[in-house]
Amino acid sequence: MVFRVPPDGDGRSAYLGELAGLIWPEPAEPALRRGGAGWVVVPSASRPRLLVPTGSGRAAASAVRHSTEAVGRKARLVRQGLATAFRLGLGPLVFRDRLVVTGGGLDAYLAEVLGERALVSLHIGPARANRKPVLQLLAPDGRALGYAKLGVDPLTRALVDAEAAALRRLADLPLGPVTVAGVRHHGDWHGHALLVQEALPVRLPRATPAAAEAAERAAMVAVAGCLGVRRRSWAGSDHAARLADAVDALGARPEAGRLRAALKTVADLDPTVAFGAWHGDWNGGNSAVLADGRVLVWDWERFEADVPVGYDELHRAVQTAIGNDGVEPVEAARALIAGADRALAPFDPDGRGADLVAVLYLVELAARYLRDRQAEAGARLGHVDTWLLPAVEEHLARRAR
Repeated sequence: MVFRVPPDGDGRSAYLGELAGLIWPEPAEPALRRGGAGWVVVPSASRPRLLVPTGSGRAAASAVRHSTEAVGRKARLVRQGLATAFRLGLGPLVFRDRLVVTGGGLDAYLAEVLGERALVSLHIGPARANRKPVLQLLAPDGRALGYAKLGVDPLTRALVDAEAAALRRLADLPLGPVTVAGVRHHGDWHGHALLVQEALPVRLPRATPAAAEAAERAAMVAVAGCLGVRRRSWAGSDHAARLADAVDALGARPEAGRLRAALKTVADLDPTVAFGAWHGDWNGGNSAVLADGRVLVWDWERFEADVPVGYDELHRAVQTAIGNDGVEPVEAARALIAGADRALAPFDPDGRGADLVAVLYLVELAARYLRDRQAEAGARLGHVDTWLLPAVEEHLARRAR
C-alpha cells in the first residue's frame, strides 16, 4: 500500500499509512479513496486527525465525541458540532477521503476478544516517540466497548505491558475517588503488545469546574498515598539512585552532564522528602471528573512508586500551562519552581524544600524525554536544553547565592 498524499507539516499523513499497515497487515489491503464506504478521514488524508467508521451514525458520532478529552470551550464546541454532523449522516458528505480495507485485521481479532462486533475509530496524534495506535471500540448503537492499545516498537511495547501490569495492581489498591479501567485482554498480536481495557463512563454528567479542580487534586493525593507515604533524606534514597542511573544511561550527550550537576546540587542540599506513588503523565487529556465525585483516570503506562509526592500535580500544572494556556515552556518551568510551595502543600503539609522537589521532577522529565528521544521524534518539548534545563540551572544558581 502506498499513500500518495501531501505532507501536512507534522508527519500525520505519513503516519496514517503506517497505522493502516500496522492494523491491517498483509494479506489485508488498505487503500485511500474518495467517497464511498470505509473509514472517513477527518478532515482529510493530507491532514488526518481522526478515522471515523461509516455504516452507523450513532457509532460515528460516538467516535468523534470520545476520540479525545477536549480541553477548553472552543474544543468542546467543535467536537460537539462534528459529532452532530456524523449522527445526522452529514459527516461522510463533508469529509470525502476514505480509508478502505480489503480483508480483516486487528478489528476482526478484537471482535473475537470482545465476543461481539466492534467498530474501530482512531485518533491520529502529533509526532511523539511514544505514539502508538489507540483504537476506540464501539458497538453499532454507539456504546463504548473499550479501548485497545498496540505497542509496536521496544518503547511502546514496554509502555503497553507496563500499563497492563499497573491496571491489575491498581485494581486492588485504595484510590479514593479515582476510577480506573479493568483489563479485558493483554497479549501478543502479530508481534505487537496488545492491551484491551474497559471503557470508563465518560458520558456521564461532569462536575462544575470548581468542583472538578478540588476533586482532581484529592484524586492525585489518593494516588500519591495508595502504596503508603514515607519521609526520608533524598540524597540517600532509592529514588536518588534511580534518577542518577537514568541520567547516567543517557551517556555522553551534553544535557546529561547538566542534569548530573543539578542532581549533585540537590544532593548537597539534601532535602527531606515524602515519597509515594504517581500516575506518571496526569494531564487534561487523560482524566475527567464526574458530577458524582468520581475521577476517571486513564493512561497508566508510567505509573511508578517511590517518587516524591506531588509529582502528578507538578506535571499537570506545567503541561496545562504550556499546552492549554500558551505559556512559553521556559516561563512555565520557572513558574512551576516558584509556585511549588503552594502546589505541593496538599501532598506534604509539613514538607520543606518544595522548590527542590520541583527541580527533581523537571530532571526526571528531562531524563524521560531524552531517553525516549522525543526531540528526534519531532516532539516540541523534547529539546529540554531550550526550556527545562535553563529554568533548573537558574533556580539552583539563585539558591546557592
